Amino acid sequence: MATIDTLISVIPDSGPILIVPYMWIGDFVRCHTVVKVLAARWPKRPVDVLTTTLCAPLVDYMPGVRQGIRADLPRRQLGLFTQKALADRLRAERYSTVLVMPRTWKSALAPFMAGIPERVGFVGEARFGLLNDLRWGERSLPRMVDRCAALALPAAAQPPAQWPVPKLVVPATDIAAWRQRVGLADARAIVALAPGAVGPAKRWPAASYAELARELVAQGLAVVVLGGPDERPLATEIAGRDPNVRDLTGHDLRNAILALAAATAAVSNDSGLLHVAAALGTPSIGIFGPTSPWHWAPLNPLAGVIEAATELACRPCHKPICRLRHHRCMRDIPPAQVLKATRRAIETKC
Repeated sequence: MATIDTLISVIPDSGPILIVPYMWIGDFVRCHTVVKVLAARWPKRPVDVLTTTLCAPLVDYMPGVRQGIRADLPRRQLGLFTQKALADRLRAERYSTVLVMPRTWKSALAPFMAGIPERVGFVGEARFGLLNDLRWGERSLPRMVDRCAALALPAAAQPPAQWPVPKLVVPATDIAAWRQRVGLADARAIVALAPGAVGPAKRWPAASYAELARELVAQGLAVVVLGGPDERPLATEIAGRDPNVRDLTGHDLRNAILALAAATAAVSNDSGLLHVAAALGTPSIGIFGPTSPWHWAPLNPLAGVIEAATELACRPCHKPICRLRHHRCMRDIPPAQVLKATRRAIETKC
């Protein structure tokens, strides 16, 4: 089988490399695979990552990344002033190569304006001129990681049988400080629940998470609920009035990273936090309904992939909202099944 080592050679080169990743949390974690491929190809070239304020904390725990370049570009407009300011920053860093993973026209604009000599990316939105190492065949690559990591290889290279997996490393001192700060220094085991996802169809019902939380607390385990501010109503429903279930949702992704690093096990929908937990090495249960685990699960091994046993012709639909309105791909997953898988995950960590 082909490996990374057989597909690439160490080519004498110089100058730092910039990665422009997708800015969703899960896809941002996936880009650490690209960092590893670049390190194998050019071990002496520094690698930086463009990041948003939301994803910036992830960079601090990514081995092999020199720094994150923070830029919150507007989503629904070109933002020429912001693009120029970013281009000035990139020009000052003297990048020799940039890998532009998003297929949008504007994602390639600042690297072009900065005059980065080698600009690699898929054709996407007809980015002729903006990119000078244009790649074709993006849609023929089955998974997001295949598309992103392919840009780190020579244009003619075939992908390896297996990509290197992402890895996030949190110092033990940071984990201990977090446990002390949130009052969980003496907890024998912590289970992190991530009930959010992009689109309601990808969410296991909050009532099911609440039942799981009650069972875990009854067994003497501490439970924390993680997510962004939009997940706060879910956390409230899951926690109820039980002080042993902590609502840690909020704007600070770093807090969620530390919680997942400290956790004995994690239970998550198909969301960015599942990728974070898996990359941290925390035994994780991924609950999948409308999405295919083969396409969207983390590259890192999971402690368990949970799917409804019910045969449904509509699965996978990859839609954010259930078009048939029954949502059975998630509702038919019993909490007892997830509890059993969580117990096994806890045993592997303990």
